[in-house]
Amino acid sequence: MGREQILQRLREIREEAVALRDELRSLSEADELTDEQRARFEELVGDESPIDALERERADLQRRLDVLERAERLVGVEEGEDRGAPQYMRRTETDVDPIRATRREVRDAALAVLEREADTVGLATRQGDQVDRLLRRFDENVHGDEIARRLLLTENDDYRSAFMKAVTAFGRSPAFTPEEAAALERFESFRAMSLNSTQGGYGVPVLIDPTIILTSGAADAPILRIARVEVITTNEWKGVSSAGVSWSYDGADASGTEVSDDSPTLDQPTVGTNTARGFIPYGIEIGQDYPSFAEEMMSLLNQGYVDLLAQNTLVGNTTNVIGIFTALSTNTNVQTVVTTAGTLSGADILRTWKNLPERYRSRASWVMSVDVENAITALGDDADAFYTNNLAEFGVPGLRSRPVYTSDYAPAMASGTAAGAILVVGDFSNFLIAQRAGMTVELVPHLFGVTTGRPVGQRGWFAWARNGFDSINDRGFQLLINKTS
Repeated sequence: MGREQILQRLREIREEAVALRDELRSLSEADELTDEQRARFEELVGDESPIDALERERADLQRRLDVLERAERLVGVEEGEDRGAPQYMRRTETDVDPIRATRREVRDAALAVLEREADTVGLATRQGDQVDRLLRRFDENVHGDEIARRLLLTENDDYRSAFMKAVTAFGRSPAFTPEEAAALERFESFRAMSLNSTQGGYGVPVLIDPTIILTSGAADAPILRIARVEVITTNEWKGVSSAGVSWSYDGADASGTEVSDDSPTLDQPTVGTNTARGFIPYGIEIGQDYPSFAEEMMSLLNQGYVDLLAQNTLVGNTTNVIGIFTALSTNTNVQTVVTTAGTLSGADILRTWKNLPERYRSRASWVMSVDVENAITALGDDADAFYTNNLAEFGVPGLRSRPVYTSDYAPAMASGTAAGAILVVGDFSNFLIAQRAGMTVELVPHLFGVTTGRPVGQRGWFAWARNGFDSINDRGFQLLINKTS
């Protein structure tokens, strides 16, 4: 397949993707679906989705195009011949000064770059939409123009090239071109002005930054599917919450009658951030073209970062890093105690569900360890007339028609009269994860053995970012705990 054929097929793929997206939106927004429409919807969102197939084909064609472009440069194609710039070499610079331009100017310029460059690192549609929303926001927690400036400063050829050199210059000082050095200096100027406390190192380009685009959370940290995740540009998220708004009847004809005092109690929860740091050893051959490099780096940065979130969002107990089990363990108003110490019964789960306020049940999820799930499975099919299927055969896909999420980081089933949480159920939009936009990495070119102090033939990245999480409304949950007496 030649270059023109590849380009033509890429255009066709884009048109097909737009059609599938519009079809999916139409089905999602429909009030009722026919059996045929429901089957089509399941096909579009299933494991073998045609959207995923198009994405795989696009990635394969783009790699072919990249290789072809490099080959043409090596054999010395005549200057002036129209070869079509490879995707990873498209210029993203604009006439806008990312540091001095107005908020609206940098937003519009960043949106244009996002539109052109999202395919470079293979962003899924939902990820591109997420960045789009962030760029348009401006409130107490998110200054979209700060993310826009960061995007313009990092998603351009000069910064990308300098960044690749800086984090892959194994054992030698990178030789930056004047343009690359200037790109790094502009970013440092922006970082100093933005009051970002993380100094030194190199800012990760926005479109592969896990603090802005969390790529693998749904698979590796199930709580990230259901929790409220907010990207912020400050060091603390601020919000407003309430147990609920009260209404009342003030008579058949209330004209001229003073309304009763039904004002709710408003809380102003805050979720601060803490510095998360990681060391990422690697021994792979980093790709020499930007799409391959970006894909590999995004994967490596996400592995440890998501694992850190998976553990601490459940049982974290550090300043500004409070897991959901930890947060609820100090509030006796949202706790249900098992009837018999060290023993879990269907009646205990029913009482936990009953104690969860009605307004939170329709959006509730259950979170527990595999150990606790096994204890529920062992109850069998007839415990307390609770189950609608044979748990011994099918496991625990759901309880009370609400989904169950398991994690090895959730507390194990307590034994005897040992104190401990067992499971939690609730509306996890009341558990907030705040991520400060912007991860920084620095290359450690050689790793040394502990015993001899000699090189071990590996290198690594030292990375750091800021995040925090906590319950912002405990009443939206119920925690089942063990009986200690």
